[in-house]
Amino acid sequence: MTNTSDTQPLPAIHPNHAPRSQPLQHSDFTTTAVSPNRKQRTALKWVTSLVTACLVIMVAGVFGIITLVYVQARTDEARQVDAIVVMGAAQFNGRPSPVLQARLDQALALYNSGLAPRIVVTGGQQPGDAFTEAETGYRYLMEQGVPADAILMENEGRSTWKSMQGLPAVLPPSESPEVLVVSDGFHLFRSELMLGELGYDAHSSAAPDSPIRLWSLTEFGYVVREVGGVFVFLPEMLW
Repeated sequence: MTNTSDTQPLPAIHPNHAPRSQPLQHSDFTTTAVSPNRKQRTALKWVTSLVTACLVIMVAGVFGIITLVYVQARTDEARQVDAIVVMGAAQFNGRPSPVLQARLDQALALYNSGLAPRIVVTGGQQPGDAFTEAETGYRYLMEQGVPADAILMENEGRSTWKSMQGLPAVLPPSESPEVLVVSDGFHLFRSELMLGELGYDAHSSAAPDSPIRLWSLTEFGYVVREVGGVFVFLPEMLW
């Protein structure tokens, strides 16, 4: 006997009700693809973060160097050394300016205290000058009773770094490795960096009677300039 359920016809499908593939909706794309605007926003966010980080590092570096310059300016490292190095400053036809005289007087006091057997005066000739800064320092120290054979001259450099580079010719670091640099306080941090780069064991002592007074606006202006000088010198240390 045949089961009637097996022979029942399948229901008819009306043409209007036939299944068909549905078109993709706009929402289907947005869930699987990143829009160009979103990519641009992400890139801009990364660039902004990078620039901000660089600015923060630069500002921190500037304030860090300012702090180091101020601290070094107020730290007297006077001790027994092989030589005292006096950084040059302006001179007027063989007569030291007040700034240079203050540096020379401090070097003289250290020398008379027996802290070093020699003094090195530095500084070349500026345009229009008849004397170099080193020659002026040499003459001044001679007048104060320092023997000629106790004074060495580096009289070519017209900048701090140039004077430092000329120093080994008159004071080889292999023979006189430990030095005490004398200058205005704001100048000592960078001077020690340069001497260390040339192979010296450098210490420093500020000229206390300089007309560039501590905590003055004039000193602050020089400190800011020193920050720039340190940044300019950094490539010399790195390469």
